Amino acid sequence: MKHRPIFLLSFAVVGLSALAARAETIYVTNEKSNTVSVIDGQSLEVTKTVDVGQRPRGLVMSRDNKTLYICASDSDEIEAIDLDSLAVSSVVGTPDPERIDISPDGKFLFASNENDNLVSIIDLAAHTVTDTVPVGVEPEGMGVSPDGKLVVNTSETTNMAHVIDLGSHKIVANILVDPRPRVAVWTRDGAQVWVSSEIGGTVSVIDAATLAVIKKISFAVEGLTAEQIQPEGIAITPDRKLAFVALGPANRVAVVDAQTYEVKDYILVGQRVWGITLNPSATRLYAANGLSNDVTAIDVSTLEAIKSVPVGEEPWGSAVRP
Repeated sequence: MKHRPIFLLSFAVVGLSALAARAETIYVTNEKSNTVSVIDGQSLEVTKTVDVGQRPRGLVMSRDNKTLYICASDSDEIEAIDLDSLAVSSVVGTPDPERIDISPDGKFLFASNENDNLVSIIDLAAHTVTDTVPVGVEPEGMGVSPDGKLVVNTSETTNMAHVIDLGSHKIVANILVDPRPRVAVWTRDGAQVWVSSEIGGTVSVIDAATLAVIKKISFAVEGLTAEQIQPEGIAITPDRKLAFVALGPANRVAVVDAQTYEVKDYILVGQRVWGITLNPSATRLYAANGLSNDVTAIDVSTLEAIKSVPVGEEPWGSAVRP
């Protein structure tokens, strides 16, 4: 009898995890086929394919989970998909958008305009670009702080993380990181920003209070050269216990203790793993594999791959609707 409450609790946790996965839907941008794949969270099968603009890359879910915003990079616009009807509409024209993030109140998008070296600020209600902020060369990563006061943009060629004050729309810090920074991801508590450097082979952990790099995380996979290990996407659990880092052509996702910064494990996935996304319950991780044209679902509790789902050509990133 003493063990029954523990068993019931364990059963309940497993049951909730299964229900969360069953209810969710995963959306994947396919860069080469100009589509978004819709994956059912229970069957882990593609249920629909949505035609969108040219070269879809960055994407973000609206705060009410009703709309998916995507960067149609070669169409020079941000598009919106109504997730109930799957109808696609144009939000605003903006040159070569690569990544986007959304404000905590859901009113603004922030887009990196790669060819113009700008960050665009987009009013979603008005469907207009209200301001632009000049940044470094080839801007890519885009991360809005949980309190909505700052946005961090990475520039691939300048090798910096630019911190923009959203009150003044001015850069307040330029933080040097390792070569070719890709993404900027905030911890849920707003205490840190993690920036991946593809060519540098590292992740820089930036303290939000001092806007300084406090740790650089390196990776080593047995049998692979340093050149094959290229950090790309980052996902951090809400409790900041674990972080996951996509390692590109290493075909693995690194598992990092987000408190000690120790690399705990490497999970084998598909070829050239790029964007990675945690579901809202942080029970699953989804990894887009650009050269094997699939998405790998990973069980966060066991740190094991569940299934790889074939999608369109060159999947780039994903978002999850609970």
